[in-house]
Amino acid sequence: MTSTAKSSRSRTRHTGAAAVALTAAAALLAGCSSSDDTSDNPLAGEKAEAGTVVVGSNNFAESTLLADIYGEALKAKGLKVTYKHNIGSRETTYGLMKNGSVTVLPEYNGSLLAYLDPQAGQKSAEAVNEAVKAKLDKKLTLLESSPAENKDSVSVNAETAKKHGLTAESTLADLKDIAPELVIGGSPEFQTRQQGLKGLESVYGLKFKSFKALDAGGPLTQSALTKNTVQAADVFTTDPTIIKEKFVVLKDPENLFGYANVTPLVHKEGLPQEGVDALNAVSAKLDTETLLDLDAQVQLDKKDPLDVAKEWLESAGLS
Repeated sequence: MTSTAKSSRSRTRHTGAAAVALTAAAALLAGCSSSDDTSDNPLAGEKAEAGTVVVGSNNFAESTLLADIYGEALKAKGLKVTYKHNIGSRETTYGLMKNGSVTVLPEYNGSLLAYLDPQAGQKSAEAVNEAVKAKLDKKLTLLESSPAENKDSVSVNAETAKKHGLTAESTLADLKDIAPELVIGGSPEFQTRQQGLKGLESVYGLKFKSFKALDAGGPLTQSALTKNTVQAADVFTTDPTIIKEKFVVLKDPENLFGYANVTPLVHKEGLPQEGVDALNAVSAKLDTETLLDLDAQVQLDKKDPLDVAKEWLESAGLS
């Protein structure tokens, strides 16, 4: 996904001032996973102890869950693991990765590329990963990307889906004839960006009845779509509200919204080959539908992310 799209998001995996992140991270420590081997200070800059893999996360729920999945998968291979949860934004975590105080971090490939090179194109997931590797600090690398993505989507509510026969197999192209009947919602920027209404029209020929300015996939958008104030909206693909409210996410075969595959970012010297193999095995098993379900367990059912991580790894044969 391009840097333009990324800047519209309020969540810290996309953007945020480093100073704010540093302040907020300390306050968020209480909300981290229940792991009993978590570092007391996620912003501590010391290098990882020899033989210990430090798994970090940004300060939002999905990142914490993914970090727990990575850490427990590494433990299953006999590696010693500690956690630094809820560190903050990419501006902070990237520096800690470079200096070796964090060994492994769940990342999103297109988002990371937009951070490293805002002007870079994103033609395929493989091309994105190669471009990221070329821009990364030489001490860092990406491992294999998972099929799981958390990115923008146009989703419709259950009422609209039923009325127009839209299913999980429907694409954005299927809206062409009915878009003039629909109000679409999203962040104010969504109205003027290529990865928004401009692209929906130029790529898919969609002209909506009107646009309602809301927020970047947040509670205003979720509420408006649920209440049918808007019939379609920009919703992130692993938002648990999709399950709760039975929204239908429309497929994007032309890849208007770019790439945001969950991908391990690692400090080369800190992760042995058995750790590389373990994380690549996680990526091979993790898809968007699975991640959405796991997010729902944490964010809707209020389960401990560490417990959810362990249960999934066992079910996937990775524990």
